[in-house]
Amino acid sequence: MDDASAPPFSNHTDCQVVKVPYQLFFALGAVAFGENLLVVLAVVRNKNLHSPMYMFICSLAAFNTISSLSKTWENLMLVLRDVGHLDSRDDHVLKVDDVMDTLLCMSLIGSICSFLAIAVDRYVTIFHALRYHNIVTTRRATAVLAGIWAACGGTGAFMVALFQAAYVKILFLVLIVASLLLILFLYGHMFLLARSHGRRIESLPGGAVPRRSLRGAVTLTILLGVFMVCCAPFFLHLILVTVCLDNAYCECYRSLFQLHLVLLMSHAVVDPAIYAFRSAELRHTFRKMLPCSDSRLCYTVKALFE
Repeated sequence: MDDASAPPFSNHTDCQVVKVPYQLFFALGAVAFGENLLVVLAVVRNKNLHSPMYMFICSLAAFNTISSLSKTWENLMLVLRDVGHLDSRDDHVLKVDDVMDTLLCMSLIGSICSFLAIAVDRYVTIFHALRYHNIVTTRRATAVLAGIWAACGGTGAFMVALFQAAYVKILFLVLIVASLLLILFLYGHMFLLARSHGRRIESLPGGAVPRRSLRGAVTLTILLGVFMVCCAPFFLHLILVTVCLDNAYCECYRSLFQLHLVLLMSHAVVDPAIYAFRSAELRHTFRKMLPCSDSRLCYTVKALFE
């Protein structure tokens, strides 16, 4: 089991590895797990949220839930190893570590694929509003999600099994960058042409500007922006590990790896807050799901979702 906090340095550098307390990772993992699990349960429970867009949001939250749980379990294994209760060379421990790495890799790729699915959904909503329900059906959305989960699971296992090979790292980075560029293209195209397309819809009998759809696109743009800000340092780390092994400046950047992991986990904490802030229906469902009674604390918590 490799300790991600201690990246191998092949060159002499004055930069010390920055260590983040395990307690912070546990706290982030617990909060992210609870929040995203709440989103998944809210979407499943409320029939008004059983639309393709919320199905894709539920998929994103599910991937975040798995990522948080996997990272928390991996940190627990590192703590047990450091105190001498776990042998990192044991075959069973190595297999469990590979499973956790596979889930983490699957979750990262799955989050990007979920963003891509949401981007396509918003694109169809805005530019094919009159035919949206014929194009994006629940059955098709379910099939897309099944394909995403199957493909991401297989890709995660493949990446972890062969990640030491340089071409696999390059393939991984190309896949991520290509997906993000496609998402940015779709959103850019949406916002450049949404107004003119809305005017054409207004000119039709009974037509109306799809403001709700555009609001959904804005929400997912905020989510994508948070994701890119939180994950960009980690992606840059992967690039430097692949192409810049013998440079002192690159090693200094790699010494911040644990901070990159903190940022990577943070987006799973921020995402549910964005869902709740932008979706009145989701806030309403959260309030109904709170099991507390008429205590002051309960009113205070419920007020957060007003």
